[in-house]
Amino acid sequence: MLKRTNNIILLFTLSLLLSFINVSAQDASTLAVAETNTEETTDINVKEMIMSHIGDSYEWHFMKWKDKDISIPLPIILHSKESGWNIFLSSELHNPNSKYNQFYIAQEGKHAGKIVEKDSSGAEIAPFDISLTKNATSLVLTSILLIVIVMSVAQFYKRRDSMSTSKGLVGLIEIVVTFIVDEVAKPSIGKEYQRFTPFLLTIFFFILLNNLMGLIPIFPGGANVTGNIAVTLVLALTTFLVVNLTGSKAYYKDIFWPDVPTWLKAPAPIMPLIEIIGTITKPFALMIRLFANITAGHSIVLGLTSVIFVTAKLGAATNGAMTMVAILFGIFIGLLEILVAFIQAYIFTLLSAVFIGLARTPEGETKESVQTIE
Repeated sequence: MLKRTNNIILLFTLSLLLSFINVSAQDASTLAVAETNTEETTDINVKEMIMSHIGDSYEWHFMKWKDKDISIPLPIILHSKESGWNIFLSSELHNPNSKYNQFYIAQEGKHAGKIVEKDSSGAEIAPFDISLTKNATSLVLTSILLIVIVMSVAQFYKRRDSMSTSKGLVGLIEIVVTFIVDEVAKPSIGKEYQRFTPFLLTIFFFILLNNLMGLIPIFPGGANVTGNIAVTLVLALTTFLVVNLTGSKAYYKDIFWPDVPTWLKAPAPIMPLIEIIGTITKPFALMIRLFANITAGHSIVLGLTSVIFVTAKLGAATNGAMTMVAILFGIFIGLLEILVAFIQAYIFTLLSAVFIGLARTPEGETKESVQTIE
């Protein structure tokens, strides 16, 4: 077991160092191009560098080497009022000034970074865009991987006899499932926990796998899926629907006619409005918490990497020392991000279970547990 743990740590450390090389190669090439065009070295734009790495894109970019982008083109799927459906690869729009038919990537304005076209008046408009971007592609790949893992574990349990024990990945999945059922679903939801356990296990493993894949710097990892607020919005909205579509009569009574003095709920519905706002703020907090923590982790690692280039003008000794500091702190933050990946998946699942429990049971211990967690 110890040998396996050491191997995992070694592989992750090498992977993290590879991510530093990846980012460094891209930004060093950018600086090299700037040096050939100007007499003085252009300072690196840290904000632009970080946003370009954690943001979404129409291609799966690896690095920039000798002024050449190394990337995997992704399919672009657009619908325009003038030309109908258009399907092509993002390599057609690889350069900033490239166009495919009338489509191009806007460089500024409200559609910056998005594919646009110009209408009859010359204004930029965004077509209906369902392209497989980097995050969307990673989402599909991760979902397929999750299905394969779950089906493999299910097949193992169908084939095994009563005397065989679970080992390896199957044993790990069994431990996690048992933990979610016994420590999250049962205490938070109560006697109806089995009804909601599949949902809780799905969101836990989905968030966890996407968090871990985001820490791998090479394909098919490296996409900032759970750091995309659209993804966390859908996850939070799913919890919101499960909570409110399965709520008991007591739950809705507490919202629309709570046990407070009558003047607080009629004729002016002060308390019902507050309760309705509360049902919205809970999933909103889930959305922001996951988005902010994952994005912050990636930003810190990229920020530490940028220290290498920010201190390039301070001399070889200073730059060398700061490079070592940046790498060591980056490895530490990277290892911490593994822990955060598990914690954020656990917290999202736990709070979802607690909210479901509140909607299924009257006020009591569950409500107190929510107040303690928040």
